[in-house]
Amino acid sequence: MENVQSLDDEIRTLVAGILEMDAAELDGDALLVQDLGMDSMMALEIVASIEKRYKVKLPESALPTVKTLNSVIALAKQYVL
Repeated sequence: MENVQSLDDEIRTLVAGILEMDAAELDGDALLVQDLGMDSMMALEIVASIEKRYKVKLPESALPTVKTLNSVIALAKQYVL
Protein backbone atom coordinates (compact mmCIF):
# COMPACT_ATOMS: atom_id res chain seq x y z
CA MET A 1 0.00 0.00 0.00
CA GLU A 2 2.90 2.37 0.59
CA ASN A 3 3.61 2.49 -3.14
CA VAL A 4 0.03 3.59 -3.84
CA GLN A 5 0.25 6.49 -1.36
CA SER A 6 3.67 7.39 -2.65
CA LEU A 7 2.35 7.49 -6.23
CA ASP A 8 -0.61 9.65 -5.14
CA ASP A 9 1.75 12.11 -3.44
CA GLU A 10 4.21 12.15 -6.36
CA ILE A 11 1.46 12.83 -8.94
CA ARG A 12 -0.07 15.52 -6.70
CA THR A 13 3.34 17.20 -6.39
CA LEU A 14 4.00 16.91 -10.13
CA VAL A 15 0.61 18.42 -11.08
CA ALA A 16 0.93 21.15 -8.45
CA GLY A 17 4.34 22.10 -9.82
CA ILE A 18 3.03 22.41 -13.35
CA LEU A 19 0.04 24.44 -12.15
CA GLU A 20 2.37 26.50 -9.91
CA MET A 21 0.29 25.71 -6.82
CA ASP A 22 1.00 24.33 -3.37
CA ALA A 23 0.40 20.57 -3.46
CA ALA A 24 -1.33 20.68 -0.08
CA GLU A 25 -3.90 23.14 -1.44
CA LEU A 26 -4.70 21.09 -4.53
CA ASP A 27 -8.23 19.66 -4.30
CA GLY A 28 -8.34 16.19 -5.88
CA ASP A 29 -11.85 16.79 -7.22
CA ALA A 30 -11.24 20.29 -8.61
CA LEU A 31 -11.60 20.51 -12.38
CA LEU A 32 -8.14 21.06 -13.81
CA VAL A 33 -9.22 23.38 -16.61
CA GLN A 34 -12.26 25.18 -15.21
CA ASP A 35 -11.23 25.45 -11.55
CA LEU A 36 -7.43 25.44 -11.69
CA GLY A 37 -6.75 27.16 -15.01
CA MET A 38 -4.84 24.32 -16.69
CA ASP A 39 -4.35 24.75 -20.43
CA SER A 40 -3.58 22.17 -23.11
CA MET A 41 0.18 22.73 -22.86
CA MET A 42 0.07 22.05 -19.12
CA ALA A 43 -1.94 18.88 -19.77
CA LEU A 44 0.69 17.66 -22.21
CA GLU A 45 3.42 18.54 -19.74
CA ILE A 46 1.69 16.48 -17.02
CA VAL A 47 1.40 13.47 -19.34
CA ALA A 48 4.97 13.81 -20.58
CA SER A 49 6.26 14.13 -17.01
CA ILE A 50 4.41 10.99 -15.89
CA GLU A 51 5.65 9.07 -18.93
CA LYS A 52 9.25 10.16 -18.38
CA ARG A 53 9.32 9.67 -14.61
CA TYR A 54 7.71 6.22 -14.61
CA LYS A 55 8.86 5.06 -18.05
CA VAL A 56 5.34 4.29 -19.25
CA LYS A 57 3.31 5.29 -22.30
CA LEU A 58 -0.12 6.75 -21.62
CA PRO A 59 -2.57 6.30 -24.49
CA GLU A 60 -3.74 9.50 -26.15
CA SER A 61 -7.29 8.12 -26.06
CA ALA A 62 -7.22 8.34 -22.26
CA LEU A 63 -6.36 12.03 -22.16
CA PRO A 64 -9.94 13.35 -22.52
CA THR A 65 -10.88 11.43 -19.35
CA VAL A 66 -8.37 13.42 -17.30
CA LYS A 67 -10.45 16.20 -15.79
CA THR A 68 -9.36 16.26 -12.12
CA LEU A 69 -6.25 15.50 -10.09
CA ASN A 70 -7.93 12.29 -8.92
CA SER A 71 -8.46 11.21 -12.54
CA VAL A 72 -4.78 11.90 -13.31
CA ILE A 73 -3.81 9.72 -10.34
CA ALA A 74 -6.24 6.96 -11.40
CA LEU A 75 -4.83 6.96 -14.94
CA ALA A 76 -1.25 6.82 -13.66
CA LYS A 77 -2.13 3.89 -11.38
CA GLN A 78 -3.42 1.90 -14.37
CA TYR A 79 -0.03 2.10 -16.08
CA VAL A 80 2.49 2.50 -13.27
CA LEU A 81 1.40 0.03 -10.57
